[in-house]
Amino acid sequence: MSFIEIIILSIALAIDAMLVCFSYGLIIDKNKLLNSVIMSLSFGFFQFLMPVIGWHVSEIFYSKLYLYSNLVVFLIFTFLGIKFIKNAFEKKKSENINCISFFCVMGLAFATSVDALGAGISIKFMNMEILYPSITIGIITLIISLFGFWITEIFKKMPSKYVEIAGGLLLIFLAVKTLIQ
Repeated sequence: MSFIEIIILSIALAIDAMLVCFSYGLIIDKNKLLNSVIMSLSFGFFQFLMPVIGWHVSEIFYSKLYLYSNLVVFLIFTFLGIKFIKNAFEKKKSENINCISFFCVMGLAFATSVDALGAGISIKFMNMEILYPSITIGIITLIISLFGFWITEIFKKMPSKYVEIAGGLLLIFLAVKTLIQ
């Protein structure tokens, strides 16, 4: 996986975190700087940690599935991409987002990083080390989360559906590229 592909993967994985931060950026008025930093650091950390966990867990299956590694990566990235696109078209319940407690932030950070677990498995099946991609994913998530929190005024009118579709298409692009290699 090249540097550009790691960046594309990182951006696609960071979209959920960005959307959550965007939502909070719309409603939080007090301690906005502190809240944006706490949320972004939490999301970035979990996006760093989950691929590492996925990579290590996949070692159990690696020796048995190595011959099919490109297919495994293709299936995981395609599944994640389709999931992103499907979520974009589902009706979203209007949620009352007023939770900024420690447990809420940790829960949101975990929930938005579950996809990164699959990315860690894929990285293992590409026969790559995990540290560099994982750090890149974490840093890009932190930056994009901060961006999502603070850019709320400009993008208030743009439906999040298009951002989710773009993330899904990026993952499917990576899936197809991996299968072709």
